[in-house]
Amino acid sequence: MVAEVMAELAALEDPKARAVNEKHGDDHGVNLGKLRAIAKRLKTQQDLARGLWETGDSAARLLALLICRPKAFGRDELNAMLRDSRTPKVHDWLVNYVVKKNPHSEELRMAWTTDPDPVVASAGWALTTERVAKKPDGLDLAGLLDVIEAEMKDAPDRLQWAMNHCLAQIGIEHAEYRARAIGIGERLEVLKDYPTSPGCTSPFAPVWISEMVRRQQDAKPA
Repeated sequence: MVAEVMAELAALEDPKARAVNEKHGDDHGVNLGKLRAIAKRLKTQQDLARGLWETGDSAARLLALLICRPKAFGRDELNAMLRDSRTPKVHDWLVNYVVKKNPHSEELRMAWTTDPDPVVASAGWALTTERVAKKPDGLDLAGLLDVIEAEMKDAPDRLQWAMNHCLAQIGIEHAEYRARAIGIGERLEVLKDYPTSPGCTSPFAPVWISEMVRRQQDAKPA
């Protein structure tokens, strides 16, 4: 079955798509819409997912993450998978589609956040951002802002991006910390000049926070 799926993925390889993806550090040339269509057809198949992951092929791994059972993975297994996620898209899908739904997510969040590997640490910060938005009880938000203020400016790109997202989420979701979050963003100026397409919100935290809060207020009934 793995061989059949690999052949199907190979037939979908598009050199133009690969060229675009490679600019973002990814090494696959399969259209993600077509990949999702295959996943919809295959439905959940944990054994096949594990087989596809073991090929090491990025397109196969993305498909594996769509057809797996997130709760079926052990803590050590997910830790190994994250460290073996060579490309940004595989890393992001693993965290967002699998780890966030796994019972070991909180253990992994705490372990990864302080990992010396900045890519692994970025996964911990992504999980922290999820908690800031959905389950903030028990989080030391002021302590998180202390770390962000001290470390985000000089952090490697992917870790910096994840910390910045957490900064923005704290400012958006928690009014009592909003002024401090905006102040940190203004002082550090991280992603201040990031090119933003028309109609999209800037990732610069002060702008991001202000825009999302405005939208929340506009959505409230008069």
